[in-house]
Order: sequence, then C-alpha cells, then structure tokens
Amino acid sequence: MERRGSGRTTVSLRAERISGNTKRAVLIENISETGIHMITAPAKTAAKFKTGMEINLKFRLSSGETLNLRCKVRWAYAETPPDGLTDSVGLQIIDPPLRYREFVRTMR
Repeated sequence: MERRGSGRTTVSLRAERISGNTKRAVLIENISETGIHMITAPAKTAAKFKTGMEINLKFRLSSGETLNLRCKVRWAYAETPPDGLTDSVGLQIIDPPLRYREFVRTMR
C-alpha cells in the first residue's frame, strides 16, 4: 500500500544540509511536493539522523534562485558503498513554499 501523498520525481540535485552550525553536502535523489529523499556525501562516519529531527535543506535552482526548506526526518538508514558511509534519508517538508511546489511541478 502506498503511504505517500504525492508522486515522486527522480532528480540529481546538489544541496546543503544545515543542522545547527553544521553544514554538509548532500545529494537529493527524488522529490515530491511534500517530501525529499536525500543521501549524504561519503564520509568516514555516518551522521546520526533520528526520526522527527528537524533539519534545513538549501539548494539552488537552475535559475540561480536559492530555496531553503525546513524538513523533518521521516526515516533514515546507513549504507556502505565502496567509497565510504552514506545515510539515506526520507524527509517531510514542513510547510513547503509555493516556489518549491512550482519547481516540483516543472520537473514532472
């Protein structure tokens, strides 16, 4: 049974995860109007993402406009690819801004 409220679109977008004073590079793998799936860049130790944790995500559109999204971790798990540890994280966007929703619609 599908639990998502909106369809996903596969993308490959570089972004920045901001949590407190910490900034980390991430890759957004798919998007919807209400959610994002991201993976972290390879690291020596996996970041700890807890369900319910809030993070900010920042990325630039091809137009040069920067979007800042407030998100909540819905799920997370660590993976070990050949080049190091990554975290695969499902995010719920808290109050998605209109500009973000418009961007998602153009990606379909």
